[in-house]
Amino acid sequence: MTPLRRRPGALHVYTLLLIGWLLLPIAVMILFGFNDVHGKQNVRWEGFTLKWYAHLFDRSDLTRALVTSLTIALASTAVTTVLGTCAGLALARYRFRGRRAADLLLFMAIACPELVMGASLLSMFVTFGVPRGPLTILAAHVMFSVAFVTVTVRARAVGLDPAVGEAARDLGAGPWTRFRLVTLPMIRPGVAAGALLAFVLSVDDFVVTSFTGGATVTFPLWVYGSTRTGTPPQVNVMGTLIFAVGALIAIGSARRTFRRARAQT
Repeated sequence: MTPLRRRPGALHVYTLLLIGWLLLPIAVMILFGFNDVHGKQNVRWEGFTLKWYAHLFDRSDLTRALVTSLTIALASTAVTTVLGTCAGLALARYRFRGRRAADLLLFMAIACPELVMGASLLSMFVTFGVPRGPLTILAAHVMFSVAFVTVTVRARAVGLDPAVGEAARDLGAGPWTRFRLVTLPMIRPGVAAGALLAFVLSVDDFVVTSFTGGATVTFPLWVYGSTRTGTPPQVNVMGTLIFAVGALIAIGSARRTFRRARAQT
């Protein structure tokens, strides 16, 4: 049998088919955001319309759920990025007692099933009498996202040349100045990738939020509840806009990386 590397055309076809399969659900979501549906069920194509984009915020409960999700996601991303960046730098640049245990905890947090984490957090909040709401959701999202940011920043920080920081110190730069002017610009791609990952995980989370949210309704929880009575087209429109923003950020990041690589060559 001829290896795939000797048949680049076939490999390209396989890659395009895989990408198409992964994008198929997103394409269906985008398509049904233009569906001129007249009933409660948005599962059958009834015609093309743009009216759902004009009436995007007509459902106040859906809008409130989306705002809640975005607010919690922004707050958890800010906290997680700071904590994960500090932890990633510490694990990449320093040797200390308990370092291997910290590595183990990080990968345990990543590998832990969401059902287990949600149930354990619920038990902890109930045991200590903590009322469930936006703050408990925020704490839960920080808890499971910080490991992803730490691993991402650590992977970037491992390849840093320590001589650069030492040169800045020899020139009189203090710790904060070295971090702000030397270290942070060098690890910025890893920090940005970790922050974006934390934001997406927070907006997308359903299982942990359902355990720790109490009466608070986020966007995923609202969408799940609406499947019993009928999901409105506004859900597809909001999902399309969220996907479009994420795609634009990814494209912009890729273009900056490509330009930086061309400038270095």
